[in-house]
Amino acid sequence: MCGISGWIDFQRDLTREQPAIDAMCATMTCRGPDAGGTWVRPHAALGHRRLAIIDLPGGAQPMAAATSDGEVAIVYSGEAYNFTELRDELRRRGHRFDTDSDTEVVLHGYLEWGPQVAEHLNGMFAFAVWDTRTEQLLLIRDRMGIKPLYYYPTEQGVLFGSEPKAILANPLAEKIVDADGLRELFVMVKTPRQAVWSGMHEVEPGTIVTVDRKGLREHTYWRLQAAAHTDDQQTSVSHVRELLDDIVRRQLISDVPRCVLLSGGLDSSTITALAGLQLAQSGEQVRSFAVDFVGQTEHFVPDEMRATPDTPYVHDVAEHVGSRHQDIVLDPDALADPAVRRATVQARDLPLGLGDLDQSLYLLFKAIRGHSTVALSGESADEVFGGYKWFHDPQVQQAENFPWFAVRSLPVRQTNTLSPDLAAAMDLESYVADAYREAVSSVPVLDGESDLDRRMRQICYLHLSRFVRVLLDRKDRMSMAVGLEVRVPFCDHRLVEYVFNTPWSLKTFDGREKSLLRHATADTLPKSVVERVKSPYPSTQDPKYAAVLQRQVADLVAAGDPALSLLDEKWLREAMKQDPNGIDQAARFTFERALDLSTWFEIHHPTVKL
Repeated sequence: MCGISGWIDFQRDLTREQPAIDAMCATMTCRGPDAGGTWVRPHAALGHRRLAIIDLPGGAQPMAAATSDGEVAIVYSGEAYNFTELRDELRRRGHRFDTDSDTEVVLHGYLEWGPQVAEHLNGMFAFAVWDTRTEQLLLIRDRMGIKPLYYYPTEQGVLFGSEPKAILANPLAEKIVDADGLRELFVMVKTPRQAVWSGMHEVEPGTIVTVDRKGLREHTYWRLQAAAHTDDQQTSVSHVRELLDDIVRRQLISDVPRCVLLSGGLDSSTITALAGLQLAQSGEQVRSFAVDFVGQTEHFVPDEMRATPDTPYVHDVAEHVGSRHQDIVLDPDALADPAVRRATVQARDLPLGLGDLDQSLYLLFKAIRGHSTVALSGESADEVFGGYKWFHDPQVQQAENFPWFAVRSLPVRQTNTLSPDLAAAMDLESYVADAYREAVSSVPVLDGESDLDRRMRQICYLHLSRFVRVLLDRKDRMSMAVGLEVRVPFCDHRLVEYVFNTPWSLKTFDGREKSLLRHATADTLPKSVVERVKSPYPSTQDPKYAAVLQRQVADLVAAGDPALSLLDEKWLREAMKQDPNGIDQAARFTFERALDLSTWFEIHHPTVKL
């Protein structure tokens, strides 16, 4: 796993711009702490920071290959899980390799197949290829958008990077956020290509962006398609298991220590169990980690999202699988530490206000990094198999809105915490409605589907094309901020395609959520986990945490922090009056937002233009 950056300029001599190129590359050090380098030619500069995972001595980048009529260079982030098979195929086609790295395989794959190399890859990846033969840049991103990639067109070319910070380090990039950028911050709609920063764009998953002297253009090489599902129930269950066995086997490949993330839910427990079975074949014990909070299990209070604490189920799985397990237990002071908040906002480049959900994940990954460099996660199974409660709510199924808004009324809650003038100018309700219509219009259609199957296809598609990207981005940023590679087996495109096209009746054939996954893996799991009701990523319930936030926001108010101008000052002051031992969720959410905004302004000094 790595961080990439670059600058293409068809008028400027970039060999004279080494300081700016180095600055862009340096912002990616957290993603690649092991090594770094640049490759600079008059009109193209590529930067790379490396986290060594495969072929530790031989995978240095940028990597270039000489051909009879020019040079081709690549900077690559990610993993191609089928690189050994591709290397064998390329060797049969006459290619010779000097390393054992997957990067060299991708580079030679480009020499053989051109941009179509993306269609040959199974994995998570974001990479840039500069072809001197055509003076053409290609930016290529994996099918599900597991690895990030951004670009910023300029008058004479383009800037690009794994994260916005790489682009913003270049003097050509302006730190401006316009009205639509702000809207993206305050509602989770994940508009395609929208990167919040004005002028900057995100390469869409499954997409190739080409830049040359003629300009910039996009090509989609993969998208979800509707297809008839002809397998019966048992065949479907068996095929899901076969896919998962193959996926986990591939994603355990590593030349550095690896582990699994375990929450005690069906998804992470499945990955832990399958990884345990795979590693046992070579006499190796799977290692697992879980996040917990001081006193959470003893004092847990069920709420609308979480009916049970994670830890008892985590320990059931660890004992059942025989994993070498460790709980990472966090206290309120660690979660509310301003330095930790700064690290998470810096990693995100944005103030998303998710608070302890980000901070605990960052601290979990930081602790894991002391033992492992690669971790497998159960992320995205809910989007693939239909696991969230709102999938099964008849009112949500019928609502003409994003399901995660229909159940929570988030646009309304967000508007209530904004300054009145900003709320009126942003009109988040209309923005969400427009985004929903656009999203639904792109859902693939299968002739002959029932009304329920058609609607559930829409809901599944919205989660796979919008919601999951928010979660994948969070996972990537928090893990790469500490140099940890997190792999997501449930995002293998073969599994996503297969399950997407199973009818809703098959996804729920036992009267519960995620029927296919539960029955495909029940034989590997303790009964307690097989029967457990879905519970999202945990959040601390300790009132001390919210009380610390309240004191920190009081300091911002007293100092007249400029970031607070975006929020409703009257509402914020009322929230400040709440009893520190009984702060409600709305107030806590607003405190998180205020603190994130303040930190963001301090780091980036953005110019907000409405």
